[in-house]
Amino acid sequence: MSSNPLNSARFVLAANEITQLPYDQGAEVAFAGRSNAGKSSALNALTGHNGLARTSKTPGRTQLMVVFDLAPLKIEGEAPVDARLIDLPGYGYAKVPEAMRMHWRGEIDAYLKMRRSLRGIVLIVDIRHELKDFDRTMLAFCAATDLPCHVLMTKADKLSRGQASAALEALRKDFRTNNVRGTAQVFSSPAKTGIEEARARVMELLATPRPHELV
Repeated sequence: MSSNPLNSARFVLAANEITQLPYDQGAEVAFAGRSNAGKSSALNALTGHNGLARTSKTPGRTQLMVVFDLAPLKIEGEAPVDARLIDLPGYGYAKVPEAMRMHWRGEIDAYLKMRRSLRGIVLIVDIRHELKDFDRTMLAFCAATDLPCHVLMTKADKLSRGQASAALEALRKDFRTNNVRGTAQVFSSPAKTGIEEARARVMELLATPRPHELV
């Protein structure tokens, strides 16, 4: 039996609109990030399936909301619940037509605000660069709605250990300053840095009640 709790991930469907997603029950974690931040590679590394999410030298390949089912989530004292990972469209790639960018801006916004089974966001950012507008918008939304967010600072293999640590501490300081309910870690798919930590965090997010369920 695999020790990787995300290894059960399997492709279910790719949705152009939120109405095409599976019935809104259970628990899901969404992966978001700019088109060139390494989101597909991170998903493949976390699930242990090299071909689960499409990777390409051409950014912007994920242009649908891609749904991956997981084994039912077992929470002590409760019946197992459906669990999913959602790969949101990569954002910010210049060659995507403006009409498509506008469509996905609306769909992502609707998904984040309306999806009751959403338990948290894994935000993929390139550790070598400052946060972009999309990243800050996502973090601001999570802060405003009390939605947990975990940031994977990818491509850490491109920096020295000291540089990576400094970038991580700067982001954590940014969280404190802006009251973001978030966690962050250094991550590298090819170097397999931080994979176990990230898997554990995804599982924690799946088991986290939505704010409206805390009352």
